[in-house]
Amino acid sequence: MVQPDAMGGRPAQPGSPLRVLMVAPTSFFGHYGGHIRILEEVRALQALGHQITIVTYHKGEDVAGLSIARTAPLPWRADYEVGSSRHKLAFDVYLAQKVLQVGRRFRPHIVHGHMHEGALIGGALARLLRVPLVFDFQGSLTGEMLDHQFLKPEGMGYRFWHRLEQFICHLPQRILTSSVGARLLLQNEFGVPAERIVPLPDCADLEHFSAERVTPEQKNRLRRKLGIPDGRPVVAYLGLLADYQGTPHLLRAASSLKQQGADVHFLIMGYPNEDRYAAQALRLGVSDMVTFTGRVNYIKEAPYLLALGDIAVSPKLSSSEGSGKVLNYMAMGQPVVAFDSKVHREYLGEHGVYVPKGDVEALAAAIGSLLQDEERRCRLGAALRQRAATNFSWAAAGARIDALYHELLADPEIRPG
Repeated sequence: MVQPDAMGGRPAQPGSPLRVLMVAPTSFFGHYGGHIRILEEVRALQALGHQITIVTYHKGEDVAGLSIARTAPLPWRADYEVGSSRHKLAFDVYLAQKVLQVGRRFRPHIVHGHMHEGALIGGALARLLRVPLVFDFQGSLTGEMLDHQFLKPEGMGYRFWHRLEQFICHLPQRILTSSVGARLLLQNEFGVPAERIVPLPDCADLEHFSAERVTPEQKNRLRRKLGIPDGRPVVAYLGLLADYQGTPHLLRAASSLKQQGADVHFLIMGYPNEDRYAAQALRLGVSDMVTFTGRVNYIKEAPYLLALGDIAVSPKLSSSEGSGKVLNYMAMGQPVVAFDSKVHREYLGEHGVYVPKGDVEALAAAIGSLLQDEERRCRLGAALRQRAATNFSWAAAGARIDALYHELLADPEIRPG
């Protein structure tokens, strides 16, 4: 085991395995979005010999092989709401206490904060231990609050939260961003120096997400279990169900295609709000061509369910977050129809099928066009699988994070704050 120096943070030798404390202000592990990024980063770093401890909220699923320290539950609120919530403030007070407790015992060489609360809480520990802080930026804090309608742009609270976000963005020695758009946001809106920003796009596990691992017999069993008619092509979505994720747009596109007589089935995988969107599907008259699965286990179920898709979709409206689901679609070799955004173009390149953001009829038309052209579907899917293999490997991402950690620890001029 590498021993820290007198101040508790610097490793004895360059290139040695490190102790990294990750602060995850969420109910890790939750089988969606940023949770998957955390999981895959930890696995990639563990493969390089690093010792990782994740400090997170009390609720969440344990994952074999991961060291997870959890907070105590709130006496009055044991559950956790996805997205912005007033209860999150109390959760984060508990998280800060747990981070301090674990940090003093674990004595990390690096503190790695996920999301803004993780960077703020992790920044306090990093300053105390005099070790570098890395911030994993997964989208704008105020942008997310606006998406969840927790804030209004003209409201009194917006200015406070925007200033707090700016303060947090200047705490770390380096910021990892999941997209080029996030890098530009940090530079242009929050004034973060370019040299502190390190683009690290989300990636895909090409072994886990591979169409070849799913047999025709397994597909047929799953189709029967889910009530998907034989021979009907499937449009697949896997992710959170929310208005800002474009779930209502997807259902309205299904309605448009039904009115045109298209023979298609929509497999909508994820949570929360399944009942609300199922009710919307009923009102639109598309319940017979839409299946909601609810929460999907990323490790055990996701590749098998995604394998049922002939076309994958990402109708995400938010411009402040990444879109990691697209990389899993790519790894499965599926053509992708997506609302046009910087992050979608960064992932899909010239092989994506783009439609104007929020345009339901254009979304339906793009899906309908692919339904009629199997050769194009196969060509695009193969190209996207190859693009994922070439540009979006978690092993390569882990090596970049490893190099960043050692760069920070080798620089005597870098001090927290």
